[in-house]
Amino acid sequence: MKGENCSMQVYLLRHGIAEEGTSQTGDSDRALTNDGRKKLRQVLTHVAEAGVKIDLVLTSPLKRAVQTAAVAVSCLKSKPETLVCKTLAPGGTVEDVWSEIRVHRDAEALLLVGHNPLFGNLASFLLGAPELHVDFKKGAVMRIDFDALGPKPRGVLHWYLTARLAGTGE
Repeated sequence: MKGENCSMQVYLLRHGIAEEGTSQTGDSDRALTNDGRKKLRQVLTHVAEAGVKIDLVLTSPLKRAVQTAAVAVSCLKSKPETLVCKTLAPGGTVEDVWSEIRVHRDAEALLLVGHNPLFGNLASFLLGAPELHVDFKKGAVMRIDFDALGPKPRGVLHWYLTARLAGTGE
């Protein structure tokens, strides 16, 4: 088992474009749209072509996040296991997510799938700059690297890929 000093890549993936909520479907049951799936595949194809290998996927329990995680696994060459993680649901805290990341310290690369505003705040928190505002777009992926998994995160932003940069037009 790795100790406090280790090397980990954490990838944050905000869910893709989802259908609007209706009076018949609650927020947790909103599914990805076909356009949302298409744009996710375009982004994640770039990620896979860059040689990204994920050891474990942690996803929010909401339908659109679980579907986003499934698209990610289908695009990646490594085919990691996926675990549903309540700390990634709306209303989760950045501190709880950091604790969850630290539980999985044996992984070299984690992919977290979730929602805003948590992911915008989480990116800032993981970078050790909570006052930083991150505009985390739907379907975007961010890589943050860690040399240690101590009590407070001190990550380094490695890259951030949005759907527009991946050539989806959004």
